[in-house]
Amino acid sequence: MKRVTLDNYKKDKYYPRIVRAVTAILETGDVVTPIDVFVGMGLLAKADVEAWRMGRVPYLEKVIHCNLEKAGRILRILRMHVHDLDMKPSQTDYRKWGKGPKVKLRFSKFGVPAVEEAYARHFLYMKRRKSKPEAAGEPEA
Repeated sequence: MKRVTLDNYKKDKYYPRIVRAVTAILETGDVVTPIDVFVGMGLLAKADVEAWRMGRVPYLEKVIHCNLEKAGRILRILRMHVHDLDMKPSQTDYRKWGKGPKVKLRFSKFGVPAVEEAYARHFLYMKRRKSKPEAAGEPEA
């Protein structure tokens, strides 16, 4: 496979599935997360995400139903697609749920910082956020 670039990412075989997942997420909210995209693509089960959040799975990539090369490719395409949508990136800290210490969760087996940051990066859809007060019934100026 060729490396994903700005010139070819829209032609990638995963691009349509990523677009469908992002569109579905944006129908119900303003935040797109890589985890939600993997769930939306059918590559990650919600039960597995919950097990990871509770600390029963050592790292998220262990339960993703694709190889790591494909997961990395999806993360790169996602970042380019949300950039086209003019979404704002935001780093998020994932901590263990449930009882016990709230330790930081790992996404990858070896904890490579660039990979961890890619999974923890959320994307905020700012255009709709600006229009929400009007939708809530506030009078227009």
